Amino acid sequence: MARRLYGDERGRNAARAGGEESVAGEGGLVGPAKAAARVEEGVAAAPKPLAGEVAPRLRFDKAVLGNGLAVIGEHNDGAASVAAGFFVHTGSRDEVKDLSGVSHFLEHMVFKGNERYTAEDINRTFDELGAQYNAFTSEERTVYYGAVLPERLPQLIDLLAELMRPSLRQEDFDVEKKVILEEIAMYEDRPHFHVFDLAAPRFWAGHPLGNSVLGSRESVGALSRDQMLGYFQGRYSPKNLVLAVAGRYDWDAVLDQAERIAGSWTPFEAPRERPVATPATGREGTVDPKLNRVHVAYYAPGVAMTDSRRYAAAVLGYVLGDATGSRLYWELVDKGLADSASLGHEASEDTGAFVGYLSTAPERAEEVIERYEGVLRRAQDEPPTPDEWRRAQRKLASGLTLRAETPLGRLTSLGATYQSLGVYQSVAEVVDRVMNAQLETGIELLEGRPFDASFVYTLGPGRRG
Repeated sequence: MARRLYGDERGRNAARAGGEESVAGEGGLVGPAKAAARVEEGVAAAPKPLAGEVAPRLRFDKAVLGNGLAVIGEHNDGAASVAAGFFVHTGSRDEVKDLSGVSHFLEHMVFKGNERYTAEDINRTFDELGAQYNAFTSEERTVYYGAVLPERLPQLIDLLAELMRPSLRQEDFDVEKKVILEEIAMYEDRPHFHVFDLAAPRFWAGHPLGNSVLGSRESVGALSRDQMLGYFQGRYSPKNLVLAVAGRYDWDAVLDQAERIAGSWTPFEAPRERPVATPATGREGTVDPKLNRVHVAYYAPGVAMTDSRRYAAAVLGYVLGDATGSRLYWELVDKGLADSASLGHEASEDTGAFVGYLSTAPERAEEVIERYEGVLRRAQDEPPTPDEWRRAQRKLASGLTLRAETPLGRLTSLGATYQSLGVYQSVAEVVDRVMNAQLETGIELLEGRPFDASFVYTLGPGRRG
């Protein structure tokens, strides 16, 4: 189950660019042949030239404007397109109770325009550019992005920059609030999403990572336009933004344009609170008689993005919970006991968690949940074999590489990694780190017995049969 990302789905192109990854930092594209070769070569062999291999063609560009706005790029002169996006370092974890849901609501509102562009102008211009575009909000950031042919990049950046200067008009706020409330109701009708909205605040036990991205009907219903304006004025500082570009572009032109359109934006501090997490353990649940399946959210302690063991944690998650072939899959899905049983590792900026999902029939829910937890607890005494570890490394590395083959697929991890860690990581570098993640490190993580400190939340019709 992927991290909770909520995009604007009001008819705009749904080209969500892959989201933030558990191994934050999969980056650059050295070329499919080379990357695939690295997956196969594994940890023992250094990268070797292949017959017909293209020369490395990536370049990382970086500059910081006088007002603190970071502008970064991963240039690929072999790309046929270019993607650009503003990454705002604000999300649900930056919200207080009375503002629950404001980051996501604000994401919608910026598309309502300003004095220069109406909402219709914005949508029409994106279409005239032939852009694939969208936006999403997560716990840690809000991202506005698009992809076009290279000759249309200047207009795309201009338009994205207009989104960063919204008018937030009262009449637009009143209409869009109804859209948000409809979206909340829509997700409540999707139990595989809703179970995580119910479970996360309980597992994180007061830590802001448990804040709902959507907010509640009550919090959004009570939110005022002035509160949103105050939040915008306190979070959308150029020092809290990254403008990222990936693909084929002219760096000097990008930098000149960034200075021209954003150089006058007034900077201010927008700090983020980082309390220590004390996750909950145990089991809770909600009975909903309307449901026909039992949906289960599973959590156990993990490691942060800043922890070098995050690569091993990601591989471990694949060994145990890859949805298409893992210990959980063979124990539950292959045997026809559950229609879905997965686990992955999610690394946030200052902490992390193994997060899993399970869906099964009510009459055997208790047996299946026991088997699910049993697989994970046994792994602490029966760690992955070298063959299991290597298979998971290759699957993870292949997925990272395939996703980054287009500038649009590459953009999110490029911007998010730089924003959270302050570093550039190419895809090749991350693939190398995944392939070099040691089984011994995975065993070390298991020796901490994270699955003895699990939290399980069920959403279903109650006991049957």
